[in-house]
Amino acid sequence: MNVNPTDVRYTDALQRLLTIVNELRAQCPWDKEQTLDSLRYLTIEETYELSDAILENDLNAIKKELGDLMLHLVFYAKITAEQDVFDIADVMNGLCEKLIARHPHVYGTVNADDADTVKRHWEQLKLQEKGNYSALAGVPNMLPALVKAIRIQEKARGMGFDWRPDDLSSVWHKVKEEIQEFVEHIDPVSQKPHNFIEAENEFGDILFSLVNYARFVGINPENALEKTNKKFMRRFMWMETAIREANKQMHDLSLEELEFFWQQAKQQEKIK
Repeated sequence: MNVNPTDVRYTDALQRLLTIVNELRAQCPWDKEQTLDSLRYLTIEETYELSDAILENDLNAIKKELGDLMLHLVFYAKITAEQDVFDIADVMNGLCEKLIARHPHVYGTVNADDADTVKRHWEQLKLQEKGNYSALAGVPNMLPALVKAIRIQEKARGMGFDWRPDDLSSVWHKVKEEIQEFVEHIDPVSQKPHNFIEAENEFGDILFSLVNYARFVGINPENALEKTNKKFMRRFMWMETAIREANKQMHDLSLEELEFFWQQAKQQEKIK
């Protein structure tokens, strides 16, 4: 599907959405009550639903969730327009100006022949625009820890603080080094930490170094972990069903019996 930015369908569709949001804001009791604050947690939920749809590669769901998110964006701009702060046109024009400024290799004279160079320039320009003292100041505090680790490392990389791209062995060596440091805080007999705080710190270092390695080999650790979460849930729920059909209770089974059902669940996925 070729996207023609001058296609009247796009402007018609946006105008239709703006009209409906205006009507709902004026006539719907629920819409009348909404504020920037009340919509915030709903927007977070919609963002995660879009993320789920992308991981499932469900294109129809992606289209739906994009629509839900777009509604939120327009709704926020409607509320701020009522406050005489800014409207949806200000939002879009501001975005256009930012995109032009952040892409001097397209709209200016800067050379950037690869994606890494583009990202590095992006971070440097962003720092200049915001006047931030630190490149990490732009990392949102509310990000989930795993996603935050990814962004922190990307920001640091944009400032030139990173392993050499051809030195993957050193990146993996760092992972093993962090694991060894964690193990040193574990009692070999009780298998519990000598000092919980120190062990927790070392475990965090393991996760951070694994995120770093994943970045170097082109794996998004957030996506990888979520896919594993979903895989575990599928297998576990299959186990629950199989155990019920066998007229048994999961908590009555031995670990060996549970392992048998777990292996069956894995085998079922291979058959499919």
